[in-house]
Amino acid sequence: MQQHITGKFDIRLTPQAASPGIETARLGRQTLDKQFHGDLNAHSLGEMLAAGTEVKGSAGYVAIERVTGTLLGKPGSFVLMHTGTMNRGTPHLTVQVVPDSGTDALTGLTGQMGIQITEGKHFYTFDFMLP
Repeated sequence: MQQHITGKFDIRLTPQAASPGIETARLGRQTLDKQFHGDLNAHSLGEMLAAGTEVKGSAGYVAIERVTGTLLGKPGSFVLMHTGTMNRGTPHLTVQVVPDSGTDALTGLTGQMGIQITEGKHFYTFDFMLP
């Protein structure tokens, strides 16, 4: 049965130095450190790689993060994969659970997360299934 939860999260992004030799690609790399609140009570760590363009409002990013904590009180971890673009100010974002990444009580987890930023605060929606 598909389940739907919502909540808030706090995030800390830390810029990282470019890998040697890749500086000319003009890619930005950051670590992610998140704390999810609500029915997903968890901490995550991850990395993000982003590229801007010469056109204002256009960019792309990819990220992977491992989320560890509880989902509706069930302990375990899982991995989220982000793919996002901004096309002249219009965003498109996909954040999905990596297949077979769930552990412990979250083994078999599938789903997709939405992210919304309102007045500088971060919110998530999470539509998922557990066996």
